[in-house]
Amino acid sequence: MMELRVLRYFVETAREKSMTNAAQKLHVTQPTLSRQIKDLEDELGQKLFTRGNYHINLTPEGKILYNRALDILEMVDLTTMEFSAMHDFTGGDINLGCAESDGVSLLAKAAKQLQNEYKNLHFHLYSGNAETVCERLDKGLLDFAVVVQNVDISKYAYLDLGVSDTWGLIMRKDSSLAEKKHILIEELTEIPLIVSRQGATNEMPEWLQKNYDRLTIIATYDLIFNASILVKEGLGYALGLDKLINTGEESPLCFRPVYPAISSPLRLIWRKDHQFSHAASLYLEKVKTMCR
Repeated sequence: MMELRVLRYFVETAREKSMTNAAQKLHVTQPTLSRQIKDLEDELGQKLFTRGNYHINLTPEGKILYNRALDILEMVDLTTMEFSAMHDFTGGDINLGCAESDGVSLLAKAAKQLQNEYKNLHFHLYSGNAETVCERLDKGLLDFAVVVQNVDISKYAYLDLGVSDTWGLIMRKDSSLAEKKHILIEELTEIPLIVSRQGATNEMPEWLQKNYDRLTIIATYDLIFNASILVKEGLGYALGLDKLINTGEESPLCFRPVYPAISSPLRLIWRKDHQFSHAASLYLEKVKTMCR
């Protein structure tokens, strides 16, 4: 039966790409490490590494195990920390997946208030789009996820945070469109766009999904900061949410909302079957209080 200790050996070996270096970090002898990896390969019936002159590399099967092992070990560490805090609670760990949104400031205020009460409370933020944070939430690696878009929340419990983000274009101030107060939604079909990598998914407003084939997509992004750099260089117009990019006087960029206005609500979601740690339960109650 696969042991956690051996999984840690395997992960460290994969990271180091060297039995010698991994053995040194793990404080075991190289023959011991080699034997443990060989036993693991025999148990799984698959070769996990290919040996070269200078490095060892994961096989396709090894890459599958590596990704699984990372999730398993992270879950074990989270569980261990939760149980260690049960007897004498002074804090704990809260794992939160965050979409890009100015509304996350509400979550930050709740975190600060709770940390004033429990000095040993620690927050671990994982930033990403709805797809990536929901994947981690589904695996049990996050307590909560913050989503901005109108994603399918049927399998989650959720809390409406009472704030919404506005969709629009990030553009250069010297663009002819910057002279307008807002951008007619039909005009999006006439300009080069930089959009979320997920494209025509439920992360995008409904009109854009229906008219996706009419858009000229020249680039895609995961997080909008990098998209704003493409905009600065004149590559196109980034379609995204307001208040995420600096558009002050010193910035060459500005934001113009689309019209008719499109907004996306900010929600805190969690798995319906998730058993919260005491720290996570306290945080949820704090957020609920601030939303009333």
